[in-house]
Amino acid sequence: MIHSIDPIFISIGKFHIYWYGIMYLIAFISAWHIGNIYIKKDIICISKDQFSDLIFYCFLGVLFGGRFGYCLFYKLQTTFENPLSLFYIWEGGMSFHGGFLGVIISIIYFCRKYSINFFQISDFITALTPIGLFTGRIGNFINAELWGKPSEFFWSVIFPRVDNLPRHPTQLYEAFLEGLILFAILNILLIKKAKTITVTSFFLIFYSIFRFLVEFFRVPDAHIGYVAFSWVTMGQILCLPMFFLGIYFLMIKRR
Repeated sequence: MIHSIDPIFISIGKFHIYWYGIMYLIAFISAWHIGNIYIKKDIICISKDQFSDLIFYCFLGVLFGGRFGYCLFYKLQTTFENPLSLFYIWEGGMSFHGGFLGVIISIIYFCRKYSINFFQISDFITALTPIGLFTGRIGNFINAELWGKPSEFFWSVIFPRVDNLPRHPTQLYEAFLEGLILFAILNILLIKKAKTITVTSFFLIFYSIFRFLVEFFRVPDAHIGYVAFSWVTMGQILCLPMFFLGIYFLMIKRR
């Protein structure tokens, strides 16, 4: 396949709406719809109004956390030299790990506001998170960004913006693993009412494993490259604390 997808969804004069933004919108609408189904079936014991607040807080956490995380994890020197670049959202750049921290802060605020157990809500939200991971990676693919290393597999994709080499479509690898597979694992656990903290633990563990593996096929950010041993990427390093935190939570559950 030769990538030729236009990243612009629609243009109104000089104003453009991009597919990447549409993917975020689809993710939150889908999460809101599925979340309300779970509320109706008493899989999670919060009201629809509370869930609307929770989705809004998480949206802010993803937006600000994702942007700040990208600037701090991937463009630290540039951010120190020009702190205002944090707000240059038109230049692009979002970090999952930053958005993850933003969502944690949002859940903490929500739980304190309504006096609800943190892990009950984190289990609920992490079960919905793969929806955003799936649509976000599809958005990356449409934008022809975060491409993979050269490949000879028949499903390889040529990204003309990069070069004429067939490459691993690592965006689609992540959409499949972190989106579809992870969604299936977590939602089976949630529907079967696994013990509190289990869903959160499995999210941390499996996301870290899937992301760590895909990073071997993905070209690292050009301005960072490999950060250790000529093969370790920043994404892999950021996955390690998530993985061990998930293991720690499983140990807490066993106790």
